[in-house]
Amino acid sequence: MIIYAEVECMLYEGRSLKQKRSIIKRVTAKLRNELNVAVTELDYHDLWQRTKLGIVTLSNEKIHAEQVIQAALKIIDIYTEFERTTTDVEFL
Repeated sequence: MIIYAEVECMLYEGRSLKQKRSIIKRVTAKLRNELNVAVTELDYHDLWQRTKLGIVTLSNEKIHAEQVIQAALKIIDIYTEFERTTTDVEFL
């Protein structure tokens, strides 16, 4: 089972693209290290207050894959620099 999530976020702490990239790098590294998911920035590369992340996980059980995606969303919500605005989840 493959589960894919697109997560749009607003960034309030960053005041430049350099700070935005630093925050995103920390978040993506934490997601990769703790949950072993694939994650990348999909859109809004030139806007310093907005981002869209793509998160993908693969599992032989649907329940496990859902749990991993939910854990990834919880990790994103922990960061005070982010506000998750929209989340779209697809089962492939």
